[in-house]
Amino acid sequence: MPTLVELAKCKIQIYAGDHAPPHFKIYRPGTNANVAIETLEIIAGKAERKALREALLRAAWNRLNARG
Repeated sequence: MPTLVELAKCKIQIYAGDHAPPHFKIYRPGTNANVAIETLEIIAGKAERKALREALLRAAWNRLNARG
């Protein structure tokens, strides 16, 4: 599970072989959420919306979840 961003109190991760839709996970003290990459919609949990680099997240998802 590569960590894309890790700050003092926050991690953003994408898991290999994870379920659709393409999403990333935000882990913060007391708050965890799954966020859709395309829309940045929170699809599970709770978190503050922040501007994120969709292209970076999409590329990481595609690399980790390549099916061939």
